[in-house]
Amino acid sequence: MSTPDAHLLIVDDDERIRTLLQKFLMRHGFLVTAARDAAHARRILSGLEFDMIILDVMMPGEDGMSLTRSLRETMTTPILLLTAKGDTDNRIEGLEAGADDYLGKPFEPKELLLRINAILRRMPESAPQDIAPKVLNLGPIRYDMERGEMWEGDNLVRLTATEIQLMKIFSAQTGEALSRAKLVEELGRDRGQAQERAVDVQITRLRRKIEADPKQPRYLQTVRGAGYMLAPD
Repeated sequence: MSTPDAHLLIVDDDERIRTLLQKFLMRHGFLVTAARDAAHARRILSGLEFDMIILDVMMPGEDGMSLTRSLRETMTTPILLLTAKGDTDNRIEGLEAGADDYLGKPFEPKELLLRINAILRRMPESAPQDIAPKVLNLGPIRYDMERGEMWEGDNLVRLTATEIQLMKIFSAQTGEALSRAKLVEELGRDRGQAQERAVDVQITRLRRKIEADPKQPRYLQTVRGAGYMLAPD
């Protein structure tokens, strides 16, 4: 994906912030649509597809957390949460809801731009049609390494942008334990305990899509003292 061609949806009840972000991101080559609340965003999403959603958490009516959970039931579009709540628990809640990243308010527009570009770079490129797919088997789950797609039978398993990137990292190093710090680095995140905890949350969510019993993982294993390891059939 060419980042400047990406179509972004901004959802924020503050008209000033919506307008400023829209103008700033358009100056950097993005296509930008804005929604004033969750209900407005739903109407827009019913008719348009986006490459990414930038979503304020604190909104009247349906808040950003609730909207994120709902959207994750039907779509894999990357979601970046904007939150005035800066503590780790609130940010972890956002990741558990299905967000790919978060940014605390107030923020520098340039940092937002960096986060957007980092998330969009995680999205997989389409593989050429004439290349035989490399497939990992995880019980009833098939993971196509070339396309970054996961299938269960004839059903496509929906993955978030971060889950896609994690599978790309693990599939390139199957049978090898990867530390939390290594995963944070590979994901392009800032180092720190909060980000390592965020990786734990993403692993938990990914296991729910791979494992028959996520509490006793067979394929995405925890290696005591070393990290996490993907062990396909």
